[in-house]
Amino acid sequence: MKKLITGSAMLVAVLILANCSSTKKIAAVPKLTYETNVKTVVVGNCSPCHIPASGGNKRPYDNYANLKSDIDEIIRRVSLQTTERGYMPFKRPHLSDSTIMVFKQWKADGLLEN
Repeated sequence: MKKLITGSAMLVAVLILANCSSTKKIAAVPKLTYETNVKTVVVGNCSPCHIPASGGNKRPYDNYANLKSDIDEIIRRVSLQTTERGYMPFKRPHLSDSTIMVFKQWKADGLLEN
């Protein structure tokens, strides 16, 4: 009987340790890019003022270079309350937290273009 209990305990221990491997791989989260993730957010939320093809007269954000150079100011302004001076998008509802997070994550990921 002692051998049966000892054998069962060893089998359980082996099964537990076999599933506690540190070699399991964690799926990599893809980094955000201007072309894939950010451009659609800008077109959907910053036009017509910042999209020249729509007749806007503000700094154009339909290109990577301008958006990249102004990212800190963009994040600051979209994070303001709708009643605060400088809030963007002007005369529109506040962007969702997930939309603002696209800008922040793109910056954290290194402002990649493609």
